[in-house]
Amino acid sequence: MEIENMHFIMLNNKIFRNNQIQLDKVMKKYDLSSGSMSYLFILEKSEGVSLHQLSIKIGNDKAMTTRTIKRLIELKYVYKVGKDGDCRAYQLYLTEKAKAILPQMHREIEEIVDLITVDLSQEEKEVTLAAMKKIFMRTQQIRTEEEVNGKKL
Repeated sequence: MEIENMHFIMLNNKIFRNNQIQLDKVMKKYDLSSGSMSYLFILEKSEGVSLHQLSIKIGNDKAMTTRTIKRLIELKYVYKVGKDGDCRAYQLYLTEKAKAILPQMHREIEEIVDLITVDLSQEEKEVTLAAMKKIFMRTQQIRTEEEVNGKKL
């Protein structure tokens, strides 16, 4: 059983890394990385969120989110608007430049997903996605519990 558990973790890591390599290739033409891409997708659905809210939605710490947003502002994909006179609190929005490239980014990501799932039937894709969502939700629950309780696995 231990070998199967390690195989599960190793496969998950290898799949993630291979996908990250493919996504980085696609994102390079936009001067982005696979890591910064998700920030644009979250903002696409939730413009006006704060840095703190974005950190929570992405699942990264505030320092990483701050660095990524700073880079996206430099690239003119995101801009910030002060919130209620507090210079530390601001809302984040997509620029027209970002809005213009997002449809193409979605198409290119869809092509990658189609390419890596070509050997799966529709039923296998649905079962795999459902299982991945369950695993993700459980890992999120464990992470949240650890943050609240200060416990480690």
